[in-house]
Amino acid sequence: MGWKAEYNKKLVSARTAISHIKDGDKVVMSFGCGEPRAIVRAMRENYKDFHNVQVINMLLLGETPWVDEEVKGHFSYNSFFASGTNRKAISDGVADFTTCYLSEAPMVLRDIVKPRVTVMSVTPPDSEGYVSLGTNCDYIETTLSHCEVKIAQVNKNVPYTYGKTRKHITEFNYFVEFDEELPEVPAPPITEVEMQIGKNCASLINDGDCIQLGIGGIPNAICEELKHKKDLGLHSEMVGDGVVDLIKSGVINNSKKNFNNGKTILGFGFGTKKLFDFLNGNKDIEMTPMDYVNNPLIIAQNDNLVSVNSCIEIDLMGQVVSDTIGEYQFSGIGGQVDFVRGATMSKGGRSIMAMPSSAKGGTISKIVPKITDYSAVATTRNDVNYVVTEYGIAQLKGKTMKERARALINIAHPNFREDLAKEYEKRFNEKF
Repeated sequence: MGWKAEYNKKLVSARTAISHIKDGDKVVMSFGCGEPRAIVRAMRENYKDFHNVQVINMLLLGETPWVDEEVKGHFSYNSFFASGTNRKAISDGVADFTTCYLSEAPMVLRDIVKPRVTVMSVTPPDSEGYVSLGTNCDYIETTLSHCEVKIAQVNKNVPYTYGKTRKHITEFNYFVEFDEELPEVPAPPITEVEMQIGKNCASLINDGDCIQLGIGGIPNAICEELKHKKDLGLHSEMVGDGVVDLIKSGVINNSKKNFNNGKTILGFGFGTKKLFDFLNGNKDIEMTPMDYVNNPLIIAQNDNLVSVNSCIEIDLMGQVVSDTIGEYQFSGIGGQVDFVRGATMSKGGRSIMAMPSSAKGGTISKIVPKITDYSAVATTRNDVNYVVTEYGIAQLKGKTMKERARALINIAHPNFREDLAKEYEKRFNEKF
């Protein structure tokens, strides 16, 4: 049977596809811009057909229907990265949360969680019968290879990407054709504070370095400040729209990379149609699973790797809190520690923790004497290298506890420096 005949045989309605989900199943789904929303809607609309089914994924851009009171007993939800529509449910115990490094997520899903069903978004097949996983390689490439039931929403708006995302139709059980716009993550306006942080971070990045960036105001500000750099490389778990102009202009050309030379290495895309169109058909970009792109040993093979991450708060010892506010699960640890450690092991590498000095309109300092009770430390004080705010740069690695505290106080918001200095004097029994 030719691939077209096999594809047509596997082409079913959403209702038929989800009928192969059994009671008690664990169902892992792609997330973010790759969320298979037509299949999600079908499952939600037909929730009475299911019992005790656990849905697993990461950062969602839309609703989390699995936490609705109505579906209790039919669906439950396990998040690997909390978002705005499920934080409260996690806090209230309605949903559950699994913490792990992104580099370990494929292994954790494959060997420990062991879902039976995986659901994702893909492109229509090409002339050879290959579809692409589009914006998301992350963990879905692994679950596709190991789950018993593999369901794909075929959507013409999914960008055709290369690397480990290109899969033959024989690897799937069911296809559901439904075209719809992908969920988008618009770039927020860059604030003056973020622009200054971007300038401070960019001062630590040299021509020829290989960079890792996330998404949001600070990464976008850094991208603005990198426009005058030369021959940068890119190896990053995720990117947004900000990198598109840098690649198009040749600032990022990967020509100096000693590892994966000439190639941009990504795990997933988190942006708008601007990013999707740029990824579509671009063979210079390789999408790879998290156990590759986030593996510290892989990251470290890139010389001069500079990682930039953000956090919620940091104490005077240098302990970094990134995904919790007390007992409240705000987000997830993501790939922060993976890239901090990979950058540390990289020849000439540097890691940067970038954040505004204050939060909630300047009423809360993000540099604190001690971390909030019950908060989880994401990056230990031993791993932290540079900390950047709009007020400057603190280099912590190799520094004494007194030197660390002084450096951090000096880049804190001026409204809080006096109180932090008093804490310094109390702790170290000397004048600040």
